[in-house]
Amino acid sequence: MPRWRPPAEKSTAIITPEGHARLKQELDHLWRVRRPEVVQALAAAAAEGDRSENAEYTYRKKQLGEIDRRVRYLSKRLPELRVVHERPRDTSAIYFGAWFEIEHAVRGDLHRHRIVGPDETDPAQGWISIDSPLARAALGRRIDDEFEAMLPGGPARFVVVDVRYESSDPG
Repeated sequence: MPRWRPPAEKSTAIITPEGHARLKQELDHLWRVRRPEVVQALAAAAAEGDRSENAEYTYRKKQLGEIDRRVRYLSKRLPELRVVHERPRDTSAIYFGAWFEIEHAVRGDLHRHRIVGPDETDPAQGWISIDSPLARAALGRRIDDEFEAMLPGGPARFVVVDVRYESSDPG
């Protein structure tokens, strides 16, 4: 079975300063701490003898491959990312880096999101990629604007309730 995978869809090469620092820290940790630990464990497993029936050896080889794949990705991705330090001129509208709160027009439930780069999304924190359908539909909207987003569950209508620009969750 071939290992070829189709190339991933190109994502926007933009990131917040916090996200850039996290990716650099992850790369440094993988390269200086995690990889040497796994290489040492792999060498110990290889010294045990028959590698064909050595589960520890097989596991560590796979783990090393995953680390190397992530290191390779980060090493290529970090130099091409544009770090956005400044706020937009118009802070009353939703742009990259904005925290915004929207209300579902039908159900009335509130959602808080922050538009970030594709490499730093975190649904648990409400961070959504600038490439996501919701972020694309929200860009440029202001408080009390209504908009429709084509989500995986179908189209949904929202009303913008709040827009803020802070580096951390405005709470």
